[in-house]
Amino acid sequence: MAPTDKTQLRVGRLTKAHGLKGALKLELFTDTPEQRFTPGASFTLQVPETSEWSGKTLTLGELRWYNGHPVGFFEGVDDRTAAESLVKAILWVDQDLDELPDEDDAWYHHQLVGLRVERDGVVVGTVARVDHLPAQDLLAVDTEHGEVLVPFVSAIVPSVDIEAGLVTVTPPPGLFEDLADDTVDADPADAGAADADTADAATVDGAAETEADAADDSTRSADEN
Repeated sequence: MAPTDKTQLRVGRLTKAHGLKGALKLELFTDTPEQRFTPGASFTLQVPETSEWSGKTLTLGELRWYNGHPVGFFEGVDDRTAAESLVKAILWVDQDLDELPDEDDAWYHHQLVGLRVERDGVVVGTVARVDHLPAQDLLAVDTEHGEVLVPFVSAIVPSVDIEAGLVTVTPPPGLFEDLADDTVDADPADAGAADADTADAATVDGAAETEADAADDSTRSADEN
């Protein structure tokens, strides 16, 4: 298979019908809605295979803001019934792999996932994904003892070198060590239950997402907080 120079980024989710003319409220997964959600922008839809929208794309007519919430008007979605059939659909766009965000010290998820994580000159794991929380973003780091969630702030993640494939961390004492201690003392039955929880969490709106699929178009600066 020929190598591709593009990936897909998840930029939003349709959450609720708005009004009677086909508008939909949006949950945004991008820091640049003014660039992603312009009139004429086309989105690939992630919906269940049984949906009437499966395999189709959606074109934006207009993005408006109501009380601080984004609302999208899409071509061919002309009434509330059509809008309700799109609720929970996830919107994806194509993105060049080598394109960087405009901000300094900011990265797309696909640029961070897979990077080695180094502490005190020793590699402790790899970045599995980026989680967005209201207070801050977290780097989920896969280690030999399990997953560690590292606050993505400059005091703890002082350096990200995309070319070198390396993230340098300076975590507080115990962030990685406590996980290793818990692993030694863990009950095998508890570990099985944790695996089951992880499997359940991997299903989104009726479609399982792989780690590669979970790339959002949210860029985060290490200085943002």
